[in-house]
This record gives sequence, C-alpha cells and structure tokens, in this order.
Amino acid sequence: MPAGTRLRIRTEQGETRASAEQLPLGVHELEATAPDGRTARAHLVVAPRRLPAAPGRTYGLLVQVYSLLSRRSWGMGDLGDLAELTAWAGRALGAGFVQVNPMHAAVPGAPTDPSPYRPSSRRYPDPVYLRVEDVPEFAYAGERDRDRVRTLLERAGRQRESVLDKGALIDRDAVWELKREALELVRDVPLGPGRRAAYCDFLAEEGEALEDHATWCALAEVYGSDWQKWPATLRDPRSAETARARGELMDRVDFHGRLAWLTDAQLATAQRSARDAGMGVGLVHDLAVGVHPGGADAWAQQEYFAAGMSVGAPPDAFSVQGQDWGLPPWRPDRLAASGYAPYRRLLRALFRYAGALRIDHVMGLFRLWWIPQGRPATEGTYVRYDAEAMLAILALEAYRAGALVIGEDLGTVEPGVREKLHEHGVLGTSVLWFERDWDGTGLPLPAEGWRADCLATATTHDLPPTASRLTGDHVELRDRLGLLTRPVEEERAEAATDVGEWLALLARLGLLQGASGGQSEDSEEAQIQGLHRFLLRTPARMIGLWLPDAVGDRRPQNLPGTWDQYPNWRLPVADADGRPVTLEELAASPRLHALIDVLRAGREGRAVGGCGPDAGATPPRSAPPGARPD
Repeated sequence: MPAGTRLRIRTEQGETRASAEQLPLGVHELEATAPDGRTARAHLVVAPRRLPAAPGRTYGLLVQVYSLLSRRSWGMGDLGDLAELTAWAGRALGAGFVQVNPMHAAVPGAPTDPSPYRPSSRRYPDPVYLRVEDVPEFAYAGERDRDRVRTLLERAGRQRESVLDKGALIDRDAVWELKREALELVRDVPLGPGRRAAYCDFLAEEGEALEDHATWCALAEVYGSDWQKWPATLRDPRSAETARARGELMDRVDFHGRLAWLTDAQLATAQRSARDAGMGVGLVHDLAVGVHPGGADAWAQQEYFAAGMSVGAPPDAFSVQGQDWGLPPWRPDRLAASGYAPYRRLLRALFRYAGALRIDHVMGLFRLWWIPQGRPATEGTYVRYDAEAMLAILALEAYRAGALVIGEDLGTVEPGVREKLHEHGVLGTSVLWFERDWDGTGLPLPAEGWRADCLATATTHDLPPTASRLTGDHVELRDRLGLLTRPVEEERAEAATDVGEWLALLARLGLLQGASGGQSEDSEEAQIQGLHRFLLRTPARMIGLWLPDAVGDRRPQNLPGTWDQYPNWRLPVADADGRPVTLEELAASPRLHALIDVLRAGREGRAVGGCGPDAGATPPRSAPPGARPD
C-alpha cells in the first residue's frame, strides 16, 4: 500500500477506527484512498475458525414433512404436524433432532413441480405447509363466514381421507387451492394491535427482499410462473413498469407478504417445540443447491445468476451422459463484489428457525459443473467459487445462530474437499451402504473406520428404504420402470451380495441377537434393528433414522431417473403393505418403539459398544464415484 494511503473500515455497526486485527466478527467494507485520489474497495470477512461443535452424541429422525400426515392435515403433512412430531420425538423418544426436506417456496403451476429441490425461492418458506387452524385470525374468520369455513374444513377432510384411506397420492395443488381460499378469508380479519406490530416489524426487517418475493408471487398470478415469459418491461424487478405494477397489485403483494410472515412464525414455533421438548439440536433444515430459473429468486436476483447456464454433474459411472439439474448458478464474481450479500441473507433467514442446516451438494461451495443452455451435460465445465470466503460466511452465520452445519458430501468429491470441510467443522454425511473399504477389500467398512464428524444413516430420501434394500424390492421396481442398464439377474445378484455381506458382518458382531420387539434374528425387522445397532458402533456424532424405515415402508420418496413414471415426492409414509400411516399411528407403533429402544440403548452405552461421543475420530475418507442421486 503506497505511503499516505488512507484506510477506512466500515463494520456492520458503522465506521470504525479499529485496526484489521481488532475487528469484530462480521463482513466489513474496506476503502483505501491513495494520495493521488484513486480508491479501491474490498470486503473483509472476520469469522470463527470453526463452526459450533456437535453437543455430544445424538440421534434423531429424518422425514419429508409433506409425507407425514396426521388426522388434522389437509391432504399433506404441515407445520402443525411437524411441531407435534418434534414435541413427541423429543419427549417420548429422547430424539435430539428432526431433519426435514427443504421447506423453500415452490414454483406455482399446473401441476406444481413437487420436488423440494427446484424451488422458486430458497429465502422464503412455502405457505402450503401452513396449518391454517393455527393462524390466530382463523377462529374469527369462522365468526364472519361460518358456512364457507365449514365447507372448507369438510373439503379438507375429504382431501385428507383420499390420501390416508383411499390410496390417493399427495396433491399439493389441491391442498394449496383449499388453503389459499381459507387464507384469503383469514386475511379479511383485521390484525390486533400486537399482531399488526409484529407483522410490520417483519416487513421492515425483510425489506426489499420480501417486497421482491411478494411482487413476483403477485405478478405470477397474472402472467404465469415463469418470469422469462412475462412482458419485457416486467422482467426487470427495478423497472418503472414493475414498480407501477406493484402499486396496482399492492393488495396481492400484501397477501403474499403476510403468507411469508405466517409461515416463518409457524416454522419458529416448530423449532421452539423441539427445544421445549429437550432436543439439543431441534430442526435440521435442508438448503437446496439452487433455484428454478423461472422463479422468484432468479427474477429478483438476476445480477447474481449466470444467464444461459445450468448446474449439473459431469459424466461418470452413475450417469454416462452427465446430469443437468436445470438450476442457474450464482456468479462467483458478483457474489464477491457484493460481499456475498445474497448468500449471507439466505443463511441468516434459514438459521432463524434451525438448530442445524444440511447443505445439499456441499461441494458446490467449492465448484459447480456449469452447462451452457441447450448443450448436453457432457459439454459442461467446472467453475470455481472462493471456498474460503463461502465457508467463512457459513461459519459466521452458524456461530451467530448457535447452529450446526451438515454437508451432503455423497457422490463425486474432488480431493481435499472433505478435509477442508472437516477443518471448518462441517459435518459430513455417511450412508451405510456406501461405506466400504474401497481402497482394500471392498467389504463393508468396519465401524471403527468410520469418521466421527458426520451424520450417519441407513438411507436417505433419494435411496431405497432399508426394507426395500433388504428384500431386493428396489431392483424389481427399477426393472418394472425400465431403469436397469444390465440384465435384471445381474442386478439381483449384486444387490443380494451387497446385503449378504452386511448381514454377515452384523451376525459376526452379534448385532442380530436379542432383537427388540420379539423378532427372530432373520426377520426383516430384526435386520433393520441390527443395521442401526451397527451405526451406533461407529463414532458418528449424529445418527439419523429415516422415519419410514421405522414402519417398514418399501417405497422410495424419490426415484432418480424418473419423472412421470414414478410418483416422486407425492407418497405418504406407509407400512410394509403400502398402507399410509398417520402421525398418531406412528406414535403408537410397537415396531417404531422397538427400533427407538435400539437407539436409546446405544446412546446410553448399553449392549452396543464403542458408541460414546468420544469413541474416537477418523479423518474424512473417500466415497465411491457417482453423481449426486437427486
């Protein structure tokens, strides 16, 4: 820096005379002015070296919220169900967390894309998850229009019964149609002084971001849900024509702003319910890797997205043609120039009601596979991000929230990434069936070889439920849908060998003996218990139970490689016979309680061995090649 250069530092609280070494945590603006008047600006991130550590060893549930219906739901699981689940799981099961699917706002359409991983906005939650009866004004809507409210509740009951009792799929559009009508009635009820003040505070705190989101929602009602097809003058969120349209649609803009407020409040209630029930972590929210190109975030934040580009995965053994996920990537140069403002705001919003955050495809903090629009995935290339800056901001926001971070680091991971995540305190994701001695025998990896800083599970939303894997049903399903690339006999043989090797290991370790619930050692239920006993033998700090596994569900929530051939993201939690199981039935399920007894015994150190929180730590290890399954 030339002699005589003046340096100004502006922190988040204002200008300071402190030296760079004395700056508080935060993202600060530095301005250097040379004697000749030239000025340069930069951002400085001051963050903790590591994210908060996991509070000892804990276990919890993994669930897709829409799939878990109670007898109070309106055709899909909602935030009232989630609050009930966290309260019950914390108090009755001793669970430390509940991990959920991304709750991001979906792109409305006909039909709406049911995937929670292609949202309209990652910043704001989806109001389809609202429990309408829990909105305080709903009771007063009934006083004003009893007949309409009664009719809506009757229709909601029929929608719920169609899923739970008649085998219908979850229909988000039908559920939203009912809830939208009800919420329109609710909006006509004046807010009390306290509620009005709370809403105004929310609007002021969210500012332009919420105004943009609500404006997109209002415009989408008029012009459709893909802003790229709107009149040219409305494609710019800062244009005079957009400002004029916002004024003309102010009633609808306010409606969508209020929906964001109501949903945010119910999410906070679900997290408070978890903590009140004794959960050390509470809700683990999921951050999708990107957003829909036609949605609200892509419209409002156009300057930060790379036009004409899509994120995907390069060709590999899993997908020889590569994958195009149809999600526009953030521009690393624009992010850096803004001090990572949209990334910071996104994290801060999600941490508001999360005890931990799962980051889908966490490798995207380092690099993403960019594919030019209209070109095959094979013609893409990796574009790098400033991982140190991205991780520093992640650590900063997690520290401020007192929250953990879990990275979904399955699939193709470049060398050094897992080690860097480990250095920053980001927990990894370890799925039992993928944990093998890939550098040696290829056999199941012994429990002591697993890493400690991870969430360990038997399966995920993108993989076959454990019962399906044990029985080989997943091979038959893929065969029926024409997804196999080899003869079905080869697939069956490989799947049987895979399962057989794991069961042989469990038998040698004595983990199939004394099956809880009176099951014989060779029963499917005993084997699922044995697999979770094995997870407890690893040093993993978090053990996750895929909730459908607790009742023997055989249907995957998402089957990669399918669209209309399979009802992805539309299935309720069901038992081994495919009969939907309500939240109330889950709470009374002997099979679920027997499996929870296994986890509880492991946490207490009974009959499982080597499962304490300080059972040792191993450095991150490589996983088999393959692109992310979703």
